[in-house]
Amino acid sequence: MKADTAIAMLEFSSVAHGAAVADAMVKRAPITLFSVGTVQPGKYLVLIGGAVAAVEEAYQEGLLRAGDTLNDDVFLPDAHQQVQDAIEGLRRLSDGDALGIIETSSIPANLRAADRAVKNANVSIVEIRFGDGLGGKGIAHVTGALHDVQAAIEAAVASVTRPGVQTWSTVIARQHAELRARIGHSTAFHT
Repeated sequence: MKADTAIAMLEFSSVAHGAAVADAMVKRAPITLFSVGTVQPGKYLVLIGGAVAAVEEAYQEGLLRAGDTLNDDVFLPDAHQQVQDAIEGLRRLSDGDALGIIETSSIPANLRAADRAVKNANVSIVEIRFGDGLGGKGIAHVTGALHDVQAAIEAAVASVTRPGVQTWSTVIARQHAELRARIGHSTAFHT
């Protein structure tokens, strides 16, 4: 993705309706459909990107057609490059002294929170994970100096304003080297 790329995500409670809305969105404007599909527990996600005007047009079409099946949504007209990289699967090392974690019950809320975190403090996104293996939640891990991680997590939590969306967060000062190495490898449980 480029620096002038916008990102939008819609989360639906209905798989059937979500797929129909995704189809209408890609027919509405010249966007890239980065990913669509189901996540636990029976949610349907639509993630799009492209030029700001096109993404906004497709996003508005999605909102118009969503009805009461829309759980949450986000439109990031100036998505931070680290957020774009994380969506594409890039992981950064957890090399900062502190580690911050933001967890949300909605996946679009987590995308918004991660973007706000990295824009408000000098932190690096280690990883953003969505949906499966998380019961439909989203998590983002950021690393950096303690004061920066604290500021990033505060900004991330403040960005989650949709009624009914829950957030959990923590800041771990002076993370242990073994935890840093494990998180740097993966945040999924592996034996």
